[in-house]
Amino acid sequence: MNMRTLVGRNLVRLRRERGLTQEQVAELSGVSQQYISGLERGNRNPSVVTLFEIAQALGVSHVELVAPDGKE
Repeated sequence: MNMRTLVGRNLVRLRRERGLTQEQVAELSGVSQQYISGLERGNRNPSVVTLFEIAQALGVSHVELVAPDGKE
């Protein structure tokens, strides 16, 4: 599976589990809502720093954003 797709799937799942909107994650992480949307669709290639900031916003380890989701 493509890493961008995997990050996107994990981001959507983790965001929804926490009851957050894309806008809320964007505000908490310091990136735009459009960037979060692009990540969730697998269209963006985030830096390690961005992954860390988004993970912090979600209250998870950055590893959870890149962990295999078993849907390959």
